[in-house]
Amino acid sequence: MSLPEEDLTCPVCCDIFKDPVLLSCSHSFCRNCMKSCWDTGMRECPICRKKGPKSNPPSNLALKNVCEALQEVRRMSSDQVEEKMNCNLHGEKLKLFCLVDRQPICVVCQTSKVHMKHNCLPIEEALLDCKDQLVSSLKSLQDKVESLKSIHGNTAEMLKYIKTQTLETQNKIKSQFEQLHQLLYEEESARLAAVKKEEEEKIEAMKDKIKELSAEVLSVMENISAIRQQMKENDLILLKNFKTPQNGSEGMLLGLDNMSGLLIDVTKHLSNLKYRVWEKILDQIDYTPVTLDPNTAHPCLILSDDLASLKYSQEPSRCPDNPERFHMSAEVVGMTALGSGSHHWIVETGSNQDWLLGVASLSVPRDAEISARPENGFWTLCIRDGEFRAMTSPPTPLTGLKMPNQVKVQLDYNKGNVSFYDPADNTLFYAFKETFTELLYPYFYTQSCHPLKIMPEKVLVTMLRQNV
Repeated sequence: MSLPEEDLTCPVCCDIFKDPVLLSCSHSFCRNCMKSCWDTGMRECPICRKKGPKSNPPSNLALKNVCEALQEVRRMSSDQVEEKMNCNLHGEKLKLFCLVDRQPICVVCQTSKVHMKHNCLPIEEALLDCKDQLVSSLKSLQDKVESLKSIHGNTAEMLKYIKTQTLETQNKIKSQFEQLHQLLYEEESARLAAVKKEEEEKIEAMKDKIKELSAEVLSVMENISAIRQQMKENDLILLKNFKTPQNGSEGMLLGLDNMSGLLIDVTKHLSNLKYRVWEKILDQIDYTPVTLDPNTAHPCLILSDDLASLKYSQEPSRCPDNPERFHMSAEVVGMTALGSGSHHWIVETGSNQDWLLGVASLSVPRDAEISARPENGFWTLCIRDGEFRAMTSPPTPLTGLKMPNQVKVQLDYNKGNVSFYDPADNTLFYAFKETFTELLYPYFYTQSCHPLKIMPEKVLVTMLRQNV
């Protein structure tokens, strides 16, 4: 087993032992180092200060052999390194570096046919270039490591956020279904109560009818009894007192006519029941033509649970830096990309005096702050610092128009029109004309704590009837 190099080093000269001697205290030193110490007059061990022998100490032959073996290994390694520094073909020192073949060469190699026309550098200069490239590569790799660490950290944050999103979304789904369940329960209760009420009314009517029929039966029975009594009398007396009796058939017909409509109106309660319930519930539920995409919202924007309104907050939320998110300014886009057809939505601005509304291209950068202009992929209307403007290049002041409480955004993708109206009287604020080449998203920006709200719309159901 080889000894560590420090165990083969003289404590005085700090070099590999040369002709080491062994003192009685078991410490070893080079013979010359020991002599130099003792020539000062102090004949003791330089380490433990134990008094040394009067005669010369004996050689440490075992240690000497190990140290000489180590020196021989070092010499051989040095010779091998020296040999590697020489050209394998010519035995000359490698003093040049061929820039074409990317290898060290000697001066004889440079004049050979192989390297004659190649550009070469002195080995020292090539080494500096090589080290510069290594430093550059090292810096690039270190930057990559830092970037990967940042991505790893962001990925971990996204994992936690996904779990939070899942829980919040499930709770909101449950809440909305609870509302639907409540609406259905109330509708169910109302319709069951209507059947019960009709049952009570029809039963009461039937009881009245039974009373009438009972009275009618009693009256008919009395007539029957009277006729039988007349038939028992003397013939002359019968003829003298005879009156044409009522046969009761007319009253019976009237009674049958009054029996109609006494059954439960099953058709009224069950006909298209699911459709009629859905239609009624639809009247109580809002439909929003544009909903916001929370995964694109700047951290300082707060979106409502129904994703139909937004407002600004000074305290940013904890959300991951995913690529879809706007990182530089308080922006958000709608959930659905628009690539054809005609679309419109109305935004209630209310007290908000710091907003931009319109459409934005799919490719607009989300990690840089740029002007909301058509050349950058934005077609918007703006209110800021009390000024109402269309965001053209440069912006167009919309003077002579009242500050809107609501703005209607109208997009006709195929015709290339983006128009803005006051929905109260359909006044046109401004219209952009463009040829669209990529998908567009409804676009929203605000730095106000007053919300912007996308207004719900009425859903119209049209029934298509087919002629057989």
